[in-house]
Amino acid sequence: MRALQVHALTSDFSGIGLVDVPTPQPGPGEVLVRIEACALGFPDLLMTQGLYQAKPALPFVPGMEAAGTVVSTGPGDAAGWRAGDRVIAGGLTGGAAQYGVFPESGLQPLPTALDFAQGAALRVAYLTAWVALARLGRAQPGETVLIHGAAGGVGLAAVDLARALGLKVIAVASTAAKRAAIAALYAPDHVLAGPLGLREQVLELTDGRGADLVYDPVGGDVFDESCRYTAFGGRLLVVGFASGRIPEVKVNIPLIKGFSVIGVRAGEYGRRFPEHGREHLAAIHRLADEGRITPHVHARVPLESWRDAYGAMQDRSVVGRTVILPWG
Repeated sequence: MRALQVHALTSDFSGIGLVDVPTPQPGPGEVLVRIEACALGFPDLLMTQGLYQAKPALPFVPGMEAAGTVVSTGPGDAAGWRAGDRVIAGGLTGGAAQYGVFPESGLQPLPTALDFAQGAALRVAYLTAWVALARLGRAQPGETVLIHGAAGGVGLAAVDLARALGLKVIAVASTAAKRAAIAALYAPDHVLAGPLGLREQVLELTDGRGADLVYDPVGGDVFDESCRYTAFGGRLLVVGFASGRIPEVKVNIPLIKGFSVIGVRAGEYGRRFPEHGREHLAAIHRLADEGRITPHVHARVPLESWRDAYGAMQDRSVVGRTVILPWG
């Protein structure tokens, strides 16, 4: 089978190549999936450079999210999976290939309202948004959420989910093209040019109160400024540090201003609290089945054009998610 393989950690993609490797075979508790789509996210890019917190042994097949069809299961209990089942599959690696082996626990049924590419783009981004907004942020209908990096994978998912949750949405993006795309896709209440210099606009849009929730996958100066317009009783949700700088906050600021700073690790939350993890996945799958959330696929790229997909992530021109199609 054809697969993308990382054989060295580099910043210029020279350590990545397209290779022919044997089709893997499932062991006990595993499922072999014919992969129809693999969604790429920023962690996938960081992993090829050795900059992500998880560092798989070399060589490895990248791709944390995929969707496809069950081919076979390993010996023993298959947890109800059968050949032909349409599934979403996830793991640390293995998605950017024509076939992949995944643990039974890493599979969910593909929501009927989504195609394979949309299904591949669902889980990580929307799970992050759900844990941030619904679980940890305790968002209530009518509250205002400001979403930084709203054109990125996790940011755009948060815009879509926030609308489904009945929140007032202020989306922030750096370019006019991204702002136009966000407005056309999900029609948030406001789309602002950013990421900095927003305090007066946010206060004006919230009648001086500030944002009840701030969703921040950017960090750095964006986090610093967000402390100035998070509402009293608000929740500043730390999702990531795409800017490259991990910020610090003097604790007298959230004390005096009366807001909480909450770290969001959706995957780890599910691992520590498996029952809640299952609830989170069921919630986003239900919303997808009902047509209330729909992942946006920026581009569908054949496996041979993997460099274009990674390059678009690196130059931050992607709105939503780019999806690799292993079969062309």
